[in-house]
Amino acid sequence: MTFFRCTFILCVTNCMAELVTYLPISSPFIRLAGRYVDEAFGVAAGYNFFVFEAMLVPFEIVACNVIIHFWSDIVPAGGIIAIVIVCYAYDRFPASVAGDADLISLLNLFAVQWYGESEFWLALGKVLLIVGLIIYTFIVMLGGNPLGDRFGFRYWKSPGAFTELYYDGALGRFLGFLQCLIQASFTIAGPDYVSMAAGEAENPRVVLPKAYKAVFYRLTSFFMLGSLAVGILVPYNDPELTEAFSSGKPGAAASPYVVSMNRLRIHVLPHIVNAMVLGSAFSAGNSYVYCASRSLFGLALEGKAPRIFTRCTRNGVPIYCVLIVLVISLLSFLQVSNSASVVLSWFVNLVSSIRLSPFEQTDGQKWLTEWARQVTASQLINFSVMAFTFIKFKKALEAQGIDRNQLPYKSWWQPFSAYYALTGCFIMTFVGGYPVFLSGYWDLPTFFFSYTMIGVFPVLFLGWKLVKKTKWLKPHEVDLRKDLDEIEEYERNYVPRPPKNAFVKYFDKVFS
Repeated sequence: MTFFRCTFILCVTNCMAELVTYLPISSPFIRLAGRYVDEAFGVAAGYNFFVFEAMLVPFEIVACNVIIHFWSDIVPAGGIIAIVIVCYAYDRFPASVAGDADLISLLNLFAVQWYGESEFWLALGKVLLIVGLIIYTFIVMLGGNPLGDRFGFRYWKSPGAFTELYYDGALGRFLGFLQCLIQASFTIAGPDYVSMAAGEAENPRVVLPKAYKAVFYRLTSFFMLGSLAVGILVPYNDPELTEAFSSGKPGAAASPYVVSMNRLRIHVLPHIVNAMVLGSAFSAGNSYVYCASRSLFGLALEGKAPRIFTRCTRNGVPIYCVLIVLVISLLSFLQVSNSASVVLSWFVNLVSSIRLSPFEQTDGQKWLTEWARQVTASQLINFSVMAFTFIKFKKALEAQGIDRNQLPYKSWWQPFSAYYALTGCFIMTFVGGYPVFLSGYWDLPTFFFSYTMIGVFPVLFLGWKLVKKTKWLKPHEVDLRKDLDEIEEYERNYVPRPPKNAFVKYFDKVFS
């Protein structure tokens, strides 16, 4: 399932690599959708992406809270949530007197180099985590565990690689496959986050192709090998695994890796895994703050959002865009109340397409566990937008006689790659909420919230198109030169700087 889903994202990444390298501007896939397709198309894409990213921030904050409670329930949830928000907000306290306007520096109010620096080290932790778990899988499956159990691929035979979902027999196994594919659609991402940093990246036409290659390597190695490892380590019917999901145990308790460690009587590694998962959750929230603020900034630059959101600091960072995202993050305090967490789950479903699962829990305390298994319709819409924008971009190049071989970066297998990504992502957008249509699973609120963003996107598109009377651009009408002169001048005058540390130098060589 992961391999199948990765093929879609690889093709989306392929499209975005050429698009964004050609014109590395702020919020590129949003603004380019408006320039190459239709202004209204860019508006709908921009607000869809902003809502999706902004609403993910409070859930990653609460995820940190849940992960920390893996160790202890003594610390109040409100205190942990407040600390995480402060960590997102504050980078340092400069040595200045009280009342100084720069008394507090916000991490996300710095330019992309600050965001990138923090994300570099957080991402390094993710890499170490997944590499360590893959090595762990290889060792224990060959008998390197306290029990001396050389289990290999035993669980692929008993109880088997596939289980039924909702129904018995072949239909149930197919729905199980489909459910995994849907969940992979939420978990596997990358090209959208790389793209959002394009306008502030140093030497973007050199750096961005390397970044997109890194997405390719991550998908083909970490996601696929990680999924393979999960199937090797634990059978799908393991009592501890199913009980952890059904009871909503905190932190990494429901992780197949942790369950396998407990099965093999390995007592220290679960705590290490939980600590590194905490870093991953924090990193994800940090990325969402960045991407949400930059998407709103891109809309404001194009006149699609209030002009105040174009206000930047001296470093060129959109201060009010960041602040409004941080305000939205305060929704995470709804988790403090069990009844309020039900309200928070509504916001989850605004950007998700499914909340049913084989271990469904309707209690408000389980909403975060459900969220971890949900796929976001908004994200699939984003990927569809990217693929379609590339198709229009390629047609514009052909109509205007521009040779793609002369572009800074030329993507592979086009236009098949773009059509394949568009078809797969567009279909999955609507398939994600299928359980509500199964007999006995219908629920009107779930249906409404599952498909809200799918309905909002065309409403935004048609509403802006009718009010502003925008035009669906023909290939020869697309302006391919806008902002290009500034990019080329920057490229001519750019003076490269050496890597900051050995890690950066190493990764630069690996992904070149």
